[in-house]
Amino acid sequence: MSEASSKAVIEIENLDLVFQTADTPVHALADIDLTVNAGDFVSFIGPSGCGKTTLMRVIADLEKPTGGHISVNGMTPEEARQKRAYGYVFQAPALYPWRTVEKNIRLPLEIMGLSGDEQKARAARNLAMVNLEGFEKKFPWQLSGGMQQRVSIARALSVEPDLLLMDEPFGALDEITRDHLNEQLLNLWDTTKKTVIFVTHSIPEAVFLSSKIVVMSPRPGKIIDIIESSLPRVRNLDIRETPEFLEISHRVREGLRSGHSYDD
Repeated sequence: MSEASSKAVIEIENLDLVFQTADTPVHALADIDLTVNAGDFVSFIGPSGCGKTTLMRVIADLEKPTGGHISVNGMTPEEARQKRAYGYVFQAPALYPWRTVEKNIRLPLEIMGLSGDEQKARAARNLAMVNLEGFEKKFPWQLSGGMQQRVSIARALSVEPDLLLMDEPFGALDEITRDHLNEQLLNLWDTTKKTVIFVTHSIPEAVFLSSKIVVMSPRPGKIIDIIESSLPRVRNLDIRETPEFLEISHRVREGLRSGHSYDD
């Protein structure tokens, strides 16, 4: 392993998060210990309500932990957010319908105060990265759901972050489109060498995409298992039929079963 790939990007130790509500406190996360290294593709998987998205939001400084320690690129999450150290892709594309594809991508760059030429160059470069050249002047409502999500990814990449946070970005898409975007995302990861945190409910998606899979339990969300993938970095969908893929999938499924009572 190279020095770059072994550098810790995210370090979490004994992290807890309790939400104070009107009646009783909600213990969302408990005893979270996790290290994410540069260049990792890490998927969080677990049942609904287990805290997958909450943990990602803590990394992004959108939620504050109530205990433990977390650092992002050696900084607090707040410092990392202020320095735009990450790009965030939401479950829905969250594009402005009155702005063209190019202008949606340029929005965070406008806020950053970059020159018009630099905004245009970054928009073009990242549209090419997600295979959407020629769609600059289209509006979101003229695109399919999968294309809209690719615009959202291009927008997240436009701020040139080392870390990409993705919260179930393909969950609402049909299986064929989802498979296609999974392959495109893997190619993007291999090309950019970025560190990716990815939330999903899908075992095949988690195993296909990830270099590391974090299996979580129901609330309070805890880490049941951390699985280092033995699959090659360059993959296609055919790998889902291999014994190695099926073995990792079985381990994820067993982890989910051990942490969740389906009689609840």
